[in-house]
Amino acid sequence: MNIKINLRLSFSLLGGILMGITTAPLNLWPLAWIALIPLWIAVVTNQKSKKIFPPFSLILHPLLWGIGYHGVAGFWITGIHPMDWLGVPWWPSLLITIFCWTFITLWGSALVTLWGIGTKAIFDLIQNPKSKIQNSLVRVLIGTALWCGLEGLWSSGSLWWTSLSYTQSPHNLAILHLGQISGPSTVTAAIVAVNGIIAELVISHWSLVIGKEQRIFHNRLLSKLLIPASILAGLHLIGFALYNRPLNQPPETALKVGIIQGNIPNKIKFNSAGWYRAIEGYTTGYRTLADQGVDAVLIPETALPFVWTDPNQIPRSFYSAVLEKGVVAWVGGFGQQGRHLTNSLFTVTGTGKIFSRYDKVKLVPLGEYIPFEQYLGSLIDKLSPLDAHLVRGKPTQVFETPFGRAMVGICYDSAFSKLFQRQAAKGGEFILSASNDAHYKPSMAAQHHAQDIMRAIETGRWAVRATNTGYSAIIDPHGRTQWLSRINTYELQAATIYRQQSQTLYVRWGDWLTPLLLLLAALTPAVEYHLQKMNNN
Repeated sequence: MNIKINLRLSFSLLGGILMGITTAPLNLWPLAWIALIPLWIAVVTNQKSKKIFPPFSLILHPLLWGIGYHGVAGFWITGIHPMDWLGVPWWPSLLITIFCWTFITLWGSALVTLWGIGTKAIFDLIQNPKSKIQNSLVRVLIGTALWCGLEGLWSSGSLWWTSLSYTQSPHNLAILHLGQISGPSTVTAAIVAVNGIIAELVISHWSLVIGKEQRIFHNRLLSKLLIPASILAGLHLIGFALYNRPLNQPPETALKVGIIQGNIPNKIKFNSAGWYRAIEGYTTGYRTLADQGVDAVLIPETALPFVWTDPNQIPRSFYSAVLEKGVVAWVGGFGQQGRHLTNSLFTVTGTGKIFSRYDKVKLVPLGEYIPFEQYLGSLIDKLSPLDAHLVRGKPTQVFETPFGRAMVGICYDSAFSKLFQRQAAKGGEFILSASNDAHYKPSMAAQHHAQDIMRAIETGRWAVRATNTGYSAIIDPHGRTQWLSRINTYELQAATIYRQQSQTLYVRWGDWLTPLLLLLAALTPAVEYHLQKMNNN
């Protein structure tokens, strides 16, 4: 018995690991369409408990699956070690790194665990002993709705990255176009539903799979597997149709932009050597791109780490280059908000004036602000390289430029699709993404690029990515990467993008699918109860 239980737990963990390796840079995205099956089977077939608390195995299965997925997908966080550039000694740095990785893994696993407990409780509550097919369809609906609802809840907080939807980015562009319908929840719903349907077919033919006949590939089961295969093909056809819609790119909407990837290691970024190298590299790059006839130049997150609202701190050589060339610069630096600092992107016009400013909304926990600072601040304050703590910007910001309204995402903002949807709904015509991923593993840079691809597709906008050490990129509204930088190199790139004013269904209506699924799932128990009562009468 213990061997059987341990084997089932191992399958749940393996399923989570398989889901984890679907993400960049491994990009084994087809596995996402089967990786949830072991967990689904474990939850549905788990014995109903007569106690108030769910059986321990019901908690272990989703917990292990979540650890496998979020632990593998978020392993890039370990790249913050060693944090000697922050003055943190080697051993404390290692302990902090392990804590961060463990915390984000368990935080993601909590979502999966709640899903497992919640779906099992609802399944048992509304099960109809007379209709196995009806039970299966209802379970798929409820399981899909609950997963999307939990992802929506988690993504509304400050710690979010690993939506099931991003397992398909950057390569499965057809399915990612479902994001134009209702955002990333559309892709997540598709993944969960297909996994659920396959799992339900396996459960309904359980005796043919592991029972007396010992025939894993039975004809009846294989024939019914054509159902999820057809659904999967249909979803891809819908996405492919959206993918093949022609882009509206009249010449008057063209905008030639330049990107500077400064490649300033974090070890020197906040000392005089780093400042000198940054000023020299970005000034030279700005002049070069201006001579190539670009309309504007994008510089990465905190590329010039000065307080740009204080004229005395603005680098003179860069400022002089702007006045001389007269080309707009989007500069990553620090702003001021009272006595605090903001991580900001500034529009600096050719006259040297600050035209607009966007403050980063989603700050990195522990890296840019201290959660529960009144309790933990004195213990881990050394994590911040700044003398003052950063404060977050308002999610309702708009970013005006001399070329029209733009959408901005500064580093961690890229994981939060609603920030981009709101900006697109308010008239944002193109995306500016400024990041610094230098303190993480290269896999993080690949995943960050994958996140921005999703944001470009969902909103139907061109995206310009400028990062400190890579990957900088130009992405079109269909998610196709028109140019991608190398990693850990100094690079300059000029490219033409096109301002877009059309609005996808997601931009207009936001995430309407999740509330609809939750409503249908909530109505199902009431309908089931009413039907059962009528039958009894």
